[in-house]
Amino acid sequence: MIFCLNATVPIFAIILLGRVLRGRHFFSQQTLADLDRLSFKVLLPVLLFRDIAAGRITEQFDLRFFLFCAGVTVVYFFAIWFGAAKLLPDKSMVGAFTQGAFRGSQAILGVAFVQNLYGDAGLVPLMIVASVPLYNIFSVLVLTVTAPDAKNAQRKGIVSRTLGGIITNPIILGILAGLPFSLLQVDFPPMLSKGLDMLASCATPVALISIGAGFEGAKAIKKLAPTCAATFIKLILLPVIFLPIAAWMGFRDQAMVALVILCGAPSTVSGYVMAKNMGGDHVLAASIVVLSTALSAVTLTAILFILRTAGLI
Repeated sequence: MIFCLNATVPIFAIILLGRVLRGRHFFSQQTLADLDRLSFKVLLPVLLFRDIAAGRITEQFDLRFFLFCAGVTVVYFFAIWFGAAKLLPDKSMVGAFTQGAFRGSQAILGVAFVQNLYGDAGLVPLMIVASVPLYNIFSVLVLTVTAPDAKNAQRKGIVSRTLGGIITNPIILGILAGLPFSLLQVDFPPMLSKGLDMLASCATPVALISIGAGFEGAKAIKKLAPTCAATFIKLILLPVIFLPIAAWMGFRDQAMVALVILCGAPSTVSGYVMAKNMGGDHVLAASIVVLSTALSAVTLTAILFILRTAGLI
């Protein structure tokens, strides 16, 4: 339990600190927007670039792990979409429900958890490359198909921008930029290495404070039944189904923790933004983000405890 709390408590304590500071008016809306942009476009890409460049990708690359991450993402997306289309009485909820139940916050929480446990990003960059492009493509697909026809013209513009955004995603670019240095086994000079280390060390705390400060805790949970159903799928059902399969396939330690984030991370705020702009049910999307984020402190700690007890991490 101490091992698991060491991984989860610092992360959620920093998120809580961000919320407290926001309540004491440390941040304006513009400051939060700037912090988000700094984390997403500079600090996290630098951290992942450094970890990839410093590693030896030919030694670290695991094709089975990469294919497992991509395959799991495909399977649970279409399973959730099919189930939502069949079971939800209000078909206007299908897009937001599907996205909220399958799309998690990979980069920030994934890096933070593996760093806390093992000291570096480990296999999280490989998991991100395998899953995040699919997240973006599938989110566009389900919201395009299920959004009202009145939003058609608006959707077309967002579809093209989102697909373009996959190619220019700073997280993906940071990972890809590190690959040549890793393959060629380039060692950075000390002054550059220390500069990268200083920037990289800022990435996780700044991102976590930004999450906490931007968290809309006062927003009422609406549409409670579908919100609870999507949260249950995201935090509990997916880990219960796929983590035993991962254990059976022999994944352990850093690989298993990365898969915990792949399957059990809370729904991401970017899903709410996309749902709102593509004519989806943004109220449901926001509710799923709020509830899944609040409960993930408990569920992620419990999952890590079970895996640690079983000797898998």
